[in-house]
Amino acid sequence: MYGRQSDGNAPSGFPGESGAAFPAGVDEDTPVFVISVAAQLAGLHAQTLRTYDRLGLVSPGRTPGGGRRYSARDIALLREVQRLSQEEGVNLAGIKRIIELEQQISELRAQVAELTEQLMAAQEEVAAAHAAAEQAAAAVHRSYRRDLVPVRRETALMIWRPPQH
Repeated sequence: MYGRQSDGNAPSGFPGESGAAFPAGVDEDTPVFVISVAAQLAGLHAQTLRTYDRLGLVSPGRTPGGGRRYSARDIALLREVQRLSQEEGVNLAGIKRIIELEQQISELRAQVAELTEQLMAAQEEVAAAHAAAEQAAAAVHRSYRRDLVPVRRETALMIWRPPQH
């Protein structure tokens, strides 16, 4: 959701947008943009970014000296915060809750995918074990058939004796 293009107020073309590539060793989560560049890319004022950071809407990386560094994902999130606020009329508390819920959804989807993968692997193991058990049972049954001796019932005689106390 946060890869959405802005409404034209912010410059575009930073890595991760419209097919632009990242340099080697950098991805959309690498904090590389200083606050002034991030503000320009997001179409916001630097003070607004500081406020969003303070409120926990966006959590940029930090340099050893404490300076903020924003990733391409952070900038996309800033744009989404701005869109929700300006176009949808959602207040910052609502936006924070939306972001938290979307993060939960993302985590749950990843968990579902992982559990689905584990379930499929377990089903394959069960199917393999079932096939092996069927083969083993068939082999045992084949061996029984060779050991059986036919008995003619009309000539067989059984004598029952009650147990003695």
